[in-house]
Formats: sequence, structure tokens, C-alpha cells
Amino acid sequence: MTTIVFLGAGSVVFTRQLITDILGFPELTGARLVLHDIDPGRLATASSVAGRIADAYGVRPEVVATLDRRAALDGADFVINAIQVGGYPATRTDFDVPARFGLRQTIGDTIGVGGIFRGLRTFPVLDAIAADMARLCPDAWLLNYTNPMAMNVTYLARVAPRLKVLGLCHSVHWTIRGLCDIVGVPFGDVEFDSAGVNHQAWILRWQRNGTDLYPALDAAIEADPQLRRRVRVDMYRRLGYYPTETSEHSAEYVPWYLHHDAEIARLRIPVGEYLTVSENNLAEYAAIRDGAPLDLESDTTEYAPQVIHSMVTGTPRRIVANVPNNGLIDNLPHGFAVEVPTLVDATGARPQPMGALPPQLAAVNRPYVSVGELTVEAALTGDPRLVRHAAMADPNTAATLTVDAIEQMCDALTRAHGPLLPEGLRA
Repeated sequence: MTTIVFLGAGSVVFTRQLITDILGFPELTGARLVLHDIDPGRLATASSVAGRIADAYGVRPEVVATLDRRAALDGADFVINAIQVGGYPATRTDFDVPARFGLRQTIGDTIGVGGIFRGLRTFPVLDAIAADMARLCPDAWLLNYTNPMAMNVTYLARVAPRLKVLGLCHSVHWTIRGLCDIVGVPFGDVEFDSAGVNHQAWILRWQRNGTDLYPALDAAIEADPQLRRRVRVDMYRRLGYYPTETSEHSAEYVPWYLHHDAEIARLRIPVGEYLTVSENNLAEYAAIRDGAPLDLESDTTEYAPQVIHSMVTGTPRRIVANVPNNGLIDNLPHGFAVEVPTLVDATGARPQPMGALPPQLAAVNRPYVSVGELTVEAALTGDPRLVRHAAMADPNTAATLTVDAIEQMCDALTRAHGPLLPEGLRA
């Protein structure tokens, strides 16, 4: 029996989709699903949702719910990580404190001060998870969804190099689907390659029957002025390759947009968007908790169910995964997590070398990597100066604030997050 553990199962909306997709595979309907969360109410809701999905499918997986992480991990084959350390209140802090200093963010979970402090409060829990897995399920795969993805995968590679980790994100999949909709071709008919870093990778090849689809995209953009009012379309027109994350995300990874009122208006950038998303998720959770009907359509768009199915059944698949850069992208720093095509089957996962990125794309990626490297190093060394250095290196922060303001903002965030941070960084 395959044992699949969900850490942060109280993220009920996401857990629902993953379980729906997992039970959509006939070979996985007898799996053992172990749900773990630190919130008893959310855990009970997740367990109820799992039972409702199984009943709707007419299948009988074994469903276990536990508040004890070690009990959950004991004997696991796959561990899906979707924790959010500090929950909505910590996310609110990540936005409210920088806003007092005049810093605009949209999502705040990848780089920027929001990503830095989200990473710093996540790392101590990742330490504990990795230690527990080394003792209780050393051969299990950790399938990480928790952001900041690239920092988390890099950190785990440093503190637990023997742990088998894949960072999974659906941004490339939905980018290609969106592009196909724009040019009017079926998603199933296209082939593509992407590479870069999570939330800032690039569509390097996008073809249908061997024909490049970028000219069709150019024609669509030329014909529709509203398309030109998207950040990532603006980036594509200037850099030559389409970025793989939404405009809301993309706007805060570069210095060009959020510092300028006119650019926010021109490109319709929704400042603070993630707070609205989080509040909508809270409302959806409450509705599910109170018995609202579940959307049980399985579309297997999430990678974790596909990875599990491929490794259990031997079915070969090509996905996109985040892994340390060990010879995968030549002109990005060694060791930091990159996002590349990855083959999965019964033998495991094999990330594919992609050579060098076009130089302008690597140049945009490198500041992102620098922020992540400094944040990881701050946690490993306990040096609070590196936290400030990470914020100083962040493109959007550096374009907006003076260095004195950056220092003061980091001090304020440190006080606000307090015990959630690594011990050496709480001062």
C-alpha cells in the first residue's frame, strides 16, 4: 500500500484538489492518505473532505488524520508539503509593515521582503521535517509546494542533502494553457520547453507540429491593446521570451514597475493582491467546513499526483520541477534551485540539463538568485546582517527604498515575526 502524507493538510482547498486527482488514478484508490496539520479544526475539516471525495468516487482509501507529525511521517512513501508558517496573520504582517515604509508588493511569497521573511519563518520547520523524515521514512520523496519555493528547495539541499526533494509548481502548466487560449490552439497539441527559476522561468520553445507559435502570439498582441497592458506581455516584448508566472507575481521581481504610479496604471498591477487571495481562501475554507458542495472534477493538472502515479506504476511523464542547479543551467549559480523539465518514472526523477539561458534572461534571474542565496545563508549562519543584505539586493525593494529605510523595515519585520524566525535572527 502506498502511503501519501499531507503536511499542512489544513490548506483544505489545495488538499481537496490533490486528493481528487490522486483518487482519479485507479492504481491509487487503495492508497493510505495521512493528513497532518497543527490546527485541530482544519485537520478535522480536511479529514471530512477526504472522506467525502472517497465516497463520491466509490473508493476506499485508508484515511488517517493526526496532529502528530512524527506519527504521520512514519513509513511514508511520499510527503506533500503545503505548510504556511504563521498563516494569514504572518502574511498580513509581510504586507502591512513594508507598506508603512512605502514599499509595494503584489504577492510577497517568492523574493522581496515578503519572500525573505516567509522563507526565514519556514526554514526552522523544514529542519524538523527533514530530521523526522531521515529517521522515519528516509526513502520517501518530499514533494514541496510551500513558498518561497526556490529558497526552500535550496535550503533543504544544504541542510539535508540526502533527502529526495522535488519542488512542484503549476505556473508553467497554466502559462502554456493561457498562451494556447490566446492564439487559439489546443493545449494537447503543443510542445514546449521552459527553464529559469520558480515564478521567473521562461518559455524557451513553444511549438505545434514543429511550427513556432511565438509569431502567432506577436500577432495577437499587436491586434489587442489590452494584451499589451499585462506585465508579462510587456516583459516578453522587451526580453523576447515569455515569463512563466502571472503579471501580479512578475511585477514584484524586477525594479521596473511597482515604483512608478504610471506603470501601475498602465499595466493594471493589483498592489496587495495576495491579501485578497488569502481572504478568499479563508472564505472558501469556511464554506467547505460548513458543508458546501465540493468541486470533485479531477483534471490531474497538479504535478504531485502525477509524480506519485509515475513512480508507483512506472508510467513515464515529463513535468517541470525545482531542483538544485547541478549542471542544469550553465549561466545561473551552482547549487541554487532552478526550474527545469524533469522526467519521472519508477526509477525516480531525472532533471534535464538545459544549457545556457539567453543572456538577457539569465541577467534578470541573477538578482532573484542573489536574494535567495543571501536569505538561505542568513538562516544557516545566524547572521542578521545577511537578511538586510538580501533585502538590499532585492530589485523592487532597492528601487523603492533608501538603505536606511530597508534596515528599519527589516528591524520592524523581525520584531513583528519574533519567535517564528530562526533563533539567531530574532534580534
